[in-house]
Amino acid sequence: MADTKAILDILSKDFPNPKSELNFNSPFELLVAVILSAQCTDKRVNTVTPVLFQVAPTPDKLAALPLETIEELIRSCGFYHSKATYLKQMSTDVVERFGGVVPNTLDELRTLAGVGRKTANVVYAVAFGGQAIAVDTHVFRVSNRLGIANANNVIDTEKQLMQAIPPEQWADSHHYILLHGRYVCKAQRPNCVECHVQALCKHYKETHNEQ
Repeated sequence: MADTKAILDILSKDFPNPKSELNFNSPFELLVAVILSAQCTDKRVNTVTPVLFQVAPTPDKLAALPLETIEELIRSCGFYHSKATYLKQMSTDVVERFGGVVPNTLDELRTLAGVGRKTANVVYAVAFGGQAIAVDTHVFRVSNRLGIANANNVIDTEKQLMQAIPPEQWADSHHYILLHGRYVCKAQRPNCVECHVQALCKHYKETHNEQ
């Protein structure tokens, strides 16, 4: 396995103030933004949410919107039919089951409609300061390329990362790996030449016939 500590030490210097690139002003806004970010860029989400939050900044107001209105407001994020349904159901859940306040535990977050493991982990870590590792496409790709994980799916990748990384570093490490994937270790054209963890990378060694 990779030298996880050495890799994270380097990435922590590349991204010294790791944080979500989604814009939000409350746990509810973050939850909405993360749901919208599925198979969509944070940049695109950040152009959509200001208009959406102007109309519906709270769970009760979003739950009260007609589904067609939500769809129109989020259309450019892609998959807007299903995302609109999730947002309306999730908002209704927050209002009816949690008194209009987004729950602050992983178990409760995961009970909300449209909120999977990744989304719950992001909100728990970013909005509430909890320790969790959210495995999106970037984290899945990069952690397996580097050799921190060796898994074929996101659940096993998350479990392996949780074993390889000290719990108090989970939230920051998620951002280190994600941002490295977004800006350096890209899916189609990884920028290995400028990668600061190249010498520690399992994928680089394999593709360049290094032992």
